[in-house]
Amino acid sequence: MSKLIATFFYVGYIRPAPGTWGSLAALPFAWVIITFSGTYGLIFAAILAYGLGLWATKVETSGKDNHDPSEIVIDEVVGQWIALIPVAYGATMMNVDTLHLWPGWIAGFALFRLFDIAKPWLVGWADKRDDATGVMLDDVIAGIFAAVGVVVLGGFSHAVLM
Repeated sequence: MSKLIATFFYVGYIRPAPGTWGSLAALPFAWVIITFSGTYGLIFAAILAYGLGLWATKVETSGKDNHDPSEIVIDEVVGQWIALIPVAYGATMMNVDTLHLWPGWIAGFALFRLFDIAKPWLVGWADKRDDATGVMLDDVIAGIFAAVGVVVLGGFSHAVLM
């Protein structure tokens, strides 16, 4: 069970760039969650996935030298869902299907991958922990940074471009 969770249904074994595949795999799940449960459902799912991911990562890396193997992508799923929270909220506030906010989906994906790969500031700090918490936390922080970026870009889009 821990391998299934940690690799997000074995998506983590897709090469190259398993982290990007994990982030992409998170998108349709996010859409389903938002469609049936709204913003709070996505928040709950991210929290639940974080807890399960922390447990699965601990199990899968126990006794191994590498505490952040590339096949573990549940952390990317959690971070990607966090990055999409503003999109879910915006769709709820406007009472539209979340796919109508497709630029937000693209921005959330792109910004999350940028912050996850570049590991600026707190993202890099968390990544250096070299434990299961660090594996999960760096993507949570990258997701928060991406969510802020989505809000800023959305505000710019509506204030300047519309």
